[in-house]
Amino acid sequence: MSSLKRKPLVVVTRRLPEVVEARMRELFEIRLNADDAPMSSEALMAAMREADVLVPTVTDEIDSGLLAQAGPNLRLIANFGNGVDHIDVAAALERGITVTNTPGVLTEDTADMTMALILAVARRVTEGARIIPEDAWTTGWSPTWMLGRRITGKRLGIVGMGRIGQALARRAKAFGLSIHYHNRRRVPAQIERDLDATYWESLDQMLARVDIVSVNCPHTPATYHLLSARRLKLLKPEAVVVNTARGEVIDETALARLLEAGDISGAGLDVFEQEPAVSPRLVKLARAGKVVLLPHMGSATHESRVDMGEKVIINIKTFMDGHRPPDRILPTML
Repeated sequence: MSSLKRKPLVVVTRRLPEVVEARMRELFEIRLNADDAPMSSEALMAAMREADVLVPTVTDEIDSGLLAQAGPNLRLIANFGNGVDHIDVAAALERGITVTNTPGVLTEDTADMTMALILAVARRVTEGARIIPEDAWTTGWSPTWMLGRRITGKRLGIVGMGRIGQALARRAKAFGLSIHYHNRRRVPAQIERDLDATYWESLDQMLARVDIVSVNCPHTPATYHLLSARRLKLLKPEAVVVNTARGEVIDETALARLLEAGDISGAGLDVFEQEPAVSPRLVKLARAGKVVLLPHMGSATHESRVDMGEKVIINIKTFMDGHRPPDRILPTML
């Protein structure tokens, strides 16, 4: 690819920030998605047959079947996003297609949103925000009305202590939460000391002892339904579950059932198993004030999206110059 005289044809599957698209126009032969509608499998297949580089997002399911139909020029899938669970990375590698992502740049924004969800659930923020617009504040302040839960002094259990998990831990520590975590590998001792974090080798034991659970691990075959029905039943009745990672990590049906029964106090979800579809049971629970639901907006800041676009451009340019892109993903990393 480095010997190409022409500019590479880069197909982008969704609208990106204007400044990112403008820069791409300067550097590449670019095909943009002006209406921002998710591509059908047929449209995605057509793009992969023509493109030198595909820039997909989490809304594009790129499985082995699609990859088998890719044209001979497609040598790079430069994902606009950190998670690559929607791409069959092993199948891409077998076809000689490199996959990259955009790590690091959405860490702080996602950690902010995770902390916001913890507060929103514990302090019933979204319920309260509806009261005045709906003209329901008729009796005024009352000592026993809209009571939530204090988070200071509570135990936070972080499932996945990577960049986002650590960024969340820094925020949670400032709010007076006790930090606990489960990770496939224990983090360095200095990080544990800085965060006053307690490592739990057993996820089951951690879940039984914490007050708030935050899911911050990627979705891989090993983490599918990591918070299974059995594990969710280990939680205290007053526990809260927050997920800003991937919906597939939690058994949503089991979570809804436990929330309905009052066996878990509440949940804050920014991601769902069947996005953009959301379980009607969860929607009903949200209307009842037991769940806070957000439309996958954890990393949705202007700054994050521009930074992600810049990473995509760097990965493409580096690859086209004949070098290994900085954010290459291999199956062994997942």
